[in-house]
Amino acid sequence: METKTKRPSTPSPSAKPRNTRIARRDLLKTMGLAPAALLPLSALTASAASVASPTPASSPAPRLKVLNPHEFATVTVLSDWILPADERSSSASQAGVPAFIDDWLDFQGGREGFLSDELRGGLTWLDLESNRLHGHDFIACSRLQQQSLLDRIAWPDRADPAESHAVAFFSRLRDLVLGGFYSSPEGVKDLPYLGNKMIPVWTGGAPPEVLQKLGVTNEEAEYQKWFRRRQAEGHWVQQWYYQGK
Repeated sequence: METKTKRPSTPSPSAKPRNTRIARRDLLKTMGLAPAALLPLSALTASAASVASPTPASSPAPRLKVLNPHEFATVTVLSDWILPADERSSSASQAGVPAFIDDWLDFQGGREGFLSDELRGGLTWLDLESNRLHGHDFIACSRLQQQSLLDRIAWPDRADPAESHAVAFFSRLRDLVLGGFYSSPEGVKDLPYLGNKMIPVWTGGAPPEVLQKLGVTNEEAEYQKWFRRRQAEGHWVQQWYYQGK
């Protein structure tokens, strides 16, 4: 599975857009019907405690609004699968993305919202499948076991159509992780373009290399700014072009 991506994967054009929501309450019904031997869900709290804190050690733990501690721990692990730390930036969890996701779910309707229902349903599916295959929850799986499971749902074009709900869940989570990371201070620093920067001292014009690229002089640029300002103020101005000989 690809570890760090700058663009969220998009579903296959041939994939059907309907029936992509995985409802947590429906999965809970499935849990009630499944044989007990397939669902050893006895270590939720212990598993959650074994996951590294999603925030720096010096920062207090976030006050969760929608996710429970186990779900939050799972989102933390998944976030770092999607955007791990590298030589350029910190990981998604170090940037506070899991807390951002919990806050965004609260903003989008809380525990009863559509987005919360879809996301928490997908987290439940991960635990169900992990317990079926490995006998424990997703966050208690080894890295290899986690990757093997995520490889099934991280590539929409390759995924089994029967797992389209899980694919949709992971695509949604990937979008949230990327959106949260690249709106954080760490993520903004990771972007190659940072936008306009404040000029602390006015030096009388644009830098020479910029003027050269635009093919104008400082006097031409200053006149065009004056002309547009006068027009905006409602003054009639006879346009003329400075030839700069």
